Amino acid sequence: MRAVIQRVEKATVKVRGKAIGSIGLGLVVFLAVENGDQEEDVEFLKRKILNLRVFSDSRDKMNLSVLEVEGQVLVISQFTLYGDCRKGNRPSYSRAADPVWAEKLYGRLIEMISSEGVRTSSGKFRAMMRVEMVNDGPVTLIVDSKRKFY
Repeated sequence: MRAVIQRVEKATVKVRGKAIGSIGLGLVVFLAVENGDQEEDVEFLKRKILNLRVFSDSRDKMNLSVLEVEGQVLVISQFTLYGDCRKGNRPSYSRAADPVWAEKLYGRLIEMISSEGVRTSSGKFRAMMRVEMVNDGPVTLIVDSKRKFY
C-alpha cells in the first residue's frame, strides 16, 4: 500500500458537486492498494498515519501526532499512485490491485483509524472526486508498506 499524507488545516471531498466528507485540522491520506497487499499492510499504514509526528508542539517543533492534537483524517482512494510512467506517455497501472480487493483494504483502513477514536471521513471508492484542502506547511509525506526502511 502506498499513501501520500498531507497535513491540512481543513479539507473537503466532493462527488458530483456534493460534499461527501470533510475534516478540520488533520491529515489527508491519498491511498493506493498494490497487488499482493494484505491486512498487515493496512495495519502498518494505520500505525504510521496515527503516529507520524507532523504537528507542532508548544515550541513550534513537529513533535505531535494526529492523535495528540485530536486531529481528523480524510482518506481518499487514488490508484494512480501506482502509475508507472517509465515507458511512453500513458501510465501503466498494472501494479494497482484488483478494485474489489482494493476497496476492501481501503475500507478496512478507514475502519481501523476510526476505531482508534479519530474522526475519519472518506471519499467514494472508484468515483471521480474533487478534493479541496488547505495544505498546512506544506507537509507532505509518502509512506509505502513495502518499503518500510529507506
